[in-house]
Amino acid sequence: MDLKILQQLNIERDNRRAAMVVTNLVNGEGQLVLEADEVDGALGEAVQKGFRSGKSGVVEVEGAELFLNVHVPSPRLVIIGAVHISQALTQIAALAGYDVKVIDPRTAFATPERFSGVELQADWPEDVLKDSPLDAYTALAALTHDPKIDDFPLQEALRVGCFYVGALGSRKTHAKRLTRFSEAGITAAQMEKIHAPIGLNIAAATPSEIAIAVMAEIIETFRKRGMVGS
Repeated sequence: MDLKILQQLNIERDNRRAAMVVTNLVNGEGQLVLEADEVDGALGEAVQKGFRSGKSGVVEVEGAELFLNVHVPSPRLVIIGAVHISQALTQIAALAGYDVKVIDPRTAFATPERFSGVELQADWPEDVLKDSPLDAYTALAALTHDPKIDDFPLQEALRVGCFYVGALGSRKTHAKRLTRFSEAGITAAQMEKIHAPIGLNIAAATPSEIAIAVMAEIIETFRKRGMVGS
């Protein structure tokens, strides 16, 4: 691999940005493609498919064999609120291969006994996210029902472009949330990205069922990112 390509690739990986090295298997020429780059035609389709799947492989484009070496950051899930739904969601997310963090300043809820083996921070989200910022490969699920705790991380997730932003609450609760967010300078286009009520509509009733619905929606959003209409 060309040294300049390798150096740039390492920069992208260090900053948790997706990148792909496209190498012509006949002449050995390579190029670095970023997820935000616009690539036309059949190669563009192959590149977008590779970024969505996260899998490397050989493709044939216009008679040329190309190896797509895909580097996609591991998806993360940040859960705001150490509630019953969160207890189930942390386990399901871990099974799906997600790195998980739970944030809740309420020390009565955020206890190691309730979240064994989970990264748990009993502090305000604004303090935690200052040292551990969100990014485009992070999903954020706000589950406390408390605007004092949920609003900041939700707004921050929208500002940085998290691939998934979900919030627990009724439509009435969400309407009030949107009013607050508009007053805080969040645009209508940004607010449209909030999944609320959170989770796929599977008529979930128990905390575990709601957690399954939420995780399914997160996975769907992650795998369909970049697709037209997604």
